[in-house]
Amino acid sequence: MIIAAAQIKSTRHDTNANIQSHLKWIEQAAQQNVQLILFPEMSLTGYERELAEAYSFSENDPRLIPFKTASVLHQMIIIVGAPIKIDDRLHIGSFVFLPDNTTTIYTKQFLHLGEEKFFSPSFNFNPVIDLGNEKISIAICADIANPQHSENAYKNKSTLYVASIFYTPNGITEAYEQLSDYAQQYSMNMLMANYAGVSYGLDSGGGSAFWNKVGVLIGTIEGAQEDLLIVESANDEWRLKKMI
Repeated sequence: MIIAAAQIKSTRHDTNANIQSHLKWIEQAAQQNVQLILFPEMSLTGYERELAEAYSFSENDPRLIPFKTASVLHQMIIIVGAPIKIDDRLHIGSFVFLPDNTTTIYTKQFLHLGEEKFFSPSFNFNPVIDLGNEKISIAICADIANPQHSENAYKNKSTLYVASIFYTPNGITEAYEQLSDYAQQYSMNMLMANYAGVSYGLDSGGGSAFWNKVGVLIGTIEGAQEDLLIVESANDEWRLKKMI
């Protein structure tokens, strides 16, 4: 099994450019036979609060068609982040494109302080995704700071926990500690995708990474440059495959 975290920059106020950037990274991942690719929190717009609704996506947004096509073509699970409008409520969410040409949605359950002014939390969209022998639970940023979230993933019998985040340099050390601890506590592998560069006027901490189910850091992107972290497993043993 081969999975990847895409540590990318998003262009503020230019969703179309971000879509094209995502597709470029997906193509690079496909060349490495990646079966799942994870992008950062709200990656299609960059992290936003005040402007999130103006740039939001609907559940069946036609702008998402290229991702559905790419997922089927490459037989790859593609997880991208966006502000998502559902039933007149705005959520921080992830679109999950599956190789069988279906799409599902995850919505952030635990909001960061200040996000509640613009977004609604929701537990109603919480899929567990199957990939080979892995059962995958999704998290977005502040979700990982609430121990209930990883505990619920464990109760759902998840073996791989994938977290899309936007952490600044001041917060990335805490994210590493949390994800390593959850891996050990619940025997779950952990994949995390953070931004490169700047989003929302703030520097990203970068450092996208993967931990195995005993909490050992298998691979990380040093710094906050754009890159693709790829890890692979054989017989339940994970190793760093490469970075682009």
